[in-house]
Amino acid sequence: MTSDHSTAGHTSGHLLEVRDLATRFATAEGYVQAVDGVSFHIDEGETLGLVGESGCGKSVTSLSVMRLVPSPPGEITGGEVLFEGRDLLTISDRQMRLVRGGSIGMIFQEPMTSLNPVLTIGRQITEALEIHLDLKGAGARGRAVEILHRVGLPDPGQRFDDYPHQLSGGQRQRAMIAMAISCNPRLLIADEATTALDVTIQAQILELLESLCDEFRMALLIVTHNLGVVARYAQRVAVMYAGKIVELGTADEIYASPSHPYTVGLLGSVPRLDAGVDARLTPIEGEIPDLTNLPPGCAFEPRCRWAVERCRVEPPVLTSVRPGQSAACWEHETVTADVAAERQRS
Repeated sequence: MTSDHSTAGHTSGHLLEVRDLATRFATAEGYVQAVDGVSFHIDEGETLGLVGESGCGKSVTSLSVMRLVPSPPGEITGGEVLFEGRDLLTISDRQMRLVRGGSIGMIFQEPMTSLNPVLTIGRQITEALEIHLDLKGAGARGRAVEILHRVGLPDPGQRFDDYPHQLSGGQRQRAMIAMAISCNPRLLIADEATTALDVTIQAQILELLESLCDEFRMALLIVTHNLGVVARYAQRVAVMYAGKIVELGTADEIYASPSHPYTVGLLGSVPRLDAGVDARLTPIEGEIPDLTNLPPGCAFEPRCRWAVERCRVEPPVLTSVRPGQSAACWEHETVTADVAAERQRS
């Protein structure tokens, strides 16, 4: 499969650039600011991990990029989503439908709620091929079977005529990936794509995604709560909390020298193979704040052991802490130094 996408008009230097994205939801208690001024970029062929607990806004961010936020109650209230130089938030609905599945593919969290139960797997793939590549009949079927084979689905000719309920969980996820890559997208968004699968199948799916991105020079946005996934597959990491990105940098830098207390907490709650037998996981105390009633300062302050008075009254901004790494924390120097000292002692 070869890509025929043009980069005409692509002037920003990044394949995808999200600037100050804001998305909110109307609820009985008031507006929930699920995404609050989020900015990041992805370059061609790059993998970015978007990480955080459930409810932090990472899935809403990916849905906002695709303009798939349900409205009502959801509403994208500000920002830009520049893809190949075009702002996806300002193009027409028809143009956006051509982007979805064509230039940008998306793998959703639960395939049984994303696949159409009354259409065969093959029909769901050929539908995209007809719309985006103008392939029909035997040509579309041949391409679909080829893609199903490429994603490792056994007996792809037979699976083409199967319905989603006839496939196992891992097979359905492979079918979803086949649909997402069928039209050679330049960017693939994987929203918790392995959450519902057992560990062995998770590893197979992630290895498959990595090999497909390498083969077709696709960029990949991995949306996950699993820091182990990010450490293995992403070049850069964006850590989200309460609708904001609180730390951003290369995976190596963030794992070696985290500068935001929330990132430190996430790393401390993940088992390490190099830890001793007596090592204990350190949970993050407290709960995610109510997004309809956020504190005036840092949203993480009630759970933070480094908090000072400034944190309670003044929201921190994302600033550079070292080349290639940014954090939204007033006490980032102290956090970095304390973490380094604790690692030396252990």
